[in-house]
Amino acid sequence: MTYQNLLVEVGPVSTVTVNRPKVLNALDDTTLRELTDAFLALASDPAVRCVILTGAGEKAFVAGADIAAMTEMGAEEGQAFAERGHRLSAVMEGAPMPILAAVNGFALGGGLELALDCDFLLASSNARLGFPEVGLGVIPGLGGTQRLARLVGVGRARELVYTGNVIDAAEAHRIGLVNTVTEPGAVVAAARAVADKIATGGPLAVAAAKRALREAADLPLAEGLALEARLFGGLFATADQKEGMRAFAQKRPPTFQGK
Repeated sequence: MTYQNLLVEVGPVSTVTVNRPKVLNALDDTTLRELTDAFLALASDPAVRCVILTGAGEKAFVAGADIAAMTEMGAEEGQAFAERGHRLSAVMEGAPMPILAAVNGFALGGGLELALDCDFLLASSNARLGFPEVGLGVIPGLGGTQRLARLVGVGRARELVYTGNVIDAAEAHRIGLVNTVTEPGAVVAAARAVADKIATGGPLAVAAAKRALREAADLPLAEGLALEARLFGGLFATADQKEGMRAFAQKRPPTFQGK
């Protein structure tokens, strides 16, 4: 597929780059739709083991939603825009393969929300992250109020959302928003190294792990444990499980086929 606002490289480790550098990769309606289409396509490709999401250039991952495009929106249009963002979130979170955010430069508002749709974040030391929406008379509407609180705790989330403060990569790492901080210009390579490691695992096992961690986060512990046991048991009916354990016993690298 060809896209107006994205660059997509498909392989075992695929890369999706938001490519609107003149507007700091801001999210507009077209970009949300294209991201949804791109991740639906990648999720349906069994050869894709991991995806890196980043932004074109060093100035911004995604600097936020396209304010110029939003200025004249009414209440119904604003809600529809938020719901398109929620649809993208559902596609990304429901995809079987992990998605890593490689955050370079600004990840603000909708850009940080897009990063939070990923399994975890890596950031360049020049990254700046935050939710400045209250200064524009709105709130995060693409999932930010919910996912940020689940990741860093309600107290931290309240502080960042109420104040609109923008924090640097070091502070984001300290509070658990970012997993890894790299030197400027090195974040995509760092994400690639992590993605390559993930891609060596059994794809069905990685998908089950993603599902267990995602779904159980909203379940009581007993239900989460039951889900984990079902997923664990189900993997014993796969060829990948047999291959992985035989390879271990034979002291050789496994050859997983996603079956």
